[in-house]
Amino acid sequence: MAAESSYLAIAVAYAEQAAKDRGKKFGRHMRLAAKRFLKDLDRARDPGCPFEMSEWHVDDVCSFIELLPHVEGQWSTTTIGLEPWQVFILANVFGFRRRSNGARRFNTAYIEVARKNAKSTLSSGIALYCLSEEGETGPQVKTAATTGDQARIVFDVASKMASASTQYLEARGVEVWKNAVTCAETGGNMKPINAKASTQDGLNPHLTIIDELHAHKDRKLFDVLRSAQGARSNPLSWYITTAGYDLQTVCYEQRTLAAKILEGAVEADHYFAAIFSLDPDDDWRLERNWIKANPNYGVSIFPDKLREEVLEAKESPESEAEFKTKRCNIWLNSAATWLSLDAWDAAADPKITLDDLKGHRVALACDMSNRDDMTAIVAVAEIDGEVRIVPRFYLPRDVIQERVIKGLGFYRTWVDAGVVTATDGDWIDAARIEEDIRAIADDLDPVQITFDTFGAGPDIASRLDADGYPASIRQYTAKNVGAAALELEARVRRRSRLRHDGNPCLRWHASNAVVERRVDGSILPKKESPMSMNKIDGIAATVMAMSHLRLGEEERPRVINYERGSLAL
Repeated sequence: MAAESSYLAIAVAYAEQAAKDRGKKFGRHMRLAAKRFLKDLDRARDPGCPFEMSEWHVDDVCSFIELLPHVEGQWSTTTIGLEPWQVFILANVFGFRRRSNGARRFNTAYIEVARKNAKSTLSSGIALYCLSEEGETGPQVKTAATTGDQARIVFDVASKMASASTQYLEARGVEVWKNAVTCAETGGNMKPINAKASTQDGLNPHLTIIDELHAHKDRKLFDVLRSAQGARSNPLSWYITTAGYDLQTVCYEQRTLAAKILEGAVEADHYFAAIFSLDPDDDWRLERNWIKANPNYGVSIFPDKLREEVLEAKESPESEAEFKTKRCNIWLNSAATWLSLDAWDAAADPKITLDDLKGHRVALACDMSNRDDMTAIVAVAEIDGEVRIVPRFYLPRDVIQERVIKGLGFYRTWVDAGVVTATDGDWIDAARIEEDIRAIADDLDPVQITFDTFGAGPDIASRLDADGYPASIRQYTAKNVGAAALELEARVRRRSRLRHDGNPCLRWHASNAVVERRVDGSILPKKESPMSMNKIDGIAATVMAMSHLRLGEEERPRVINYERGSLAL
């Protein structure tokens, strides 16, 4: 890269190219990442913005890494030459700084890119930079993985880079050992760490690098390292990986969160995301699409090699799966989102309130959490042929804090904005929810108040029914809500006769919902996987309420003898 070039200018040029691209060289998520960067640059110019862009920090990290030597493979230069996509990532992660204390704006970075795109080289350069160049006192740098061998990949590359840089060793007092790299100037060290070692005391990482996060079958190491950074003022969790096969992993959880941040379904100013992947409609067999997942195409990715591999993939299901995940960065067995967020957003009207539903045919539904999860109350009315939706959400305060620690900071944002109600303790406050349902019902006079069969729902329904409210308990099945789900799908797709209040939590639930389509044509909205942290409670309650707007008086279920086990008639 030319020495006189401004690294920030390179990042901006890359982002502008990606933002204008129409799916030829950049996948959808990278186009969104580019637009986010350009938008954030505009935000950063406002003195009232909590972060600013520091060109000095961009130049510092990029120029440092470009002084490091290549230690693996064949390259045209002896030292690293950053590609524009790498400069783009570094400008984001190290350039945006908090105005309050000068620390990095992003404390978490998720980068997903296909195999052999120099992931380990970039991560190793960042490891050495954070060890010696950030002014952190006693920085601990951890290169982590589930096994010792995997954890040593980035560590060994960084060690070789340091060993081959005599000037760097002398200037910073860096020493390379078998299992550590130490820096006398900062008092810091870099060490590999695996799942067993992660239970040891004394962890206080300034930088955590997890290479190939998709290989982690459980989240123990991930959670231990994340919580260990609590005492640092400027920590960074750096996750870089290819796609995988298992949707029940912490990697796919983070990938889903990263995608939603890029799509705007979740706001998280602390979380950087870059996903290099083919788009869902791209043909993985066509060479023109490969560059989307391989930003180093023609640099460390050799087209002839990919052409050979795709020939094998066309003839072998096993080779096809490997090519899709590792070369095209496509997660296998991942379900497609049910509702288009663009179409959902087109129906948003923040002016809608519960008061607007008064005097109209209204149905209420409550998706009640079992113990310590989210509860949704949704009011749905049909006014002049238009369905209007107003939700309310509840979550125990202690649970919110737990999720913030796990990186789901948007829950705190929603509570602060009044989008989600935080109830006291670590258990859902069923009494508070029942009280609010009674108040809403007294105000709106609903034709039905429906509960699913989980948690305290049946108990609340029984008490409401005894007091004369039109309460019922109904199982959440395709038979009961399938028709309403199809109706919601059609209204969203056609962008007509549907309005909601723009609640960001309900929007998130809409982005999480996938559907199970039955042979009889019915559908059932559900989570992508049973243990997923991505909730759909608001959408479930919406279709439950919509289903009752279509029932006649004689069809409406009532609570009957709940104490003896009968749920509804």
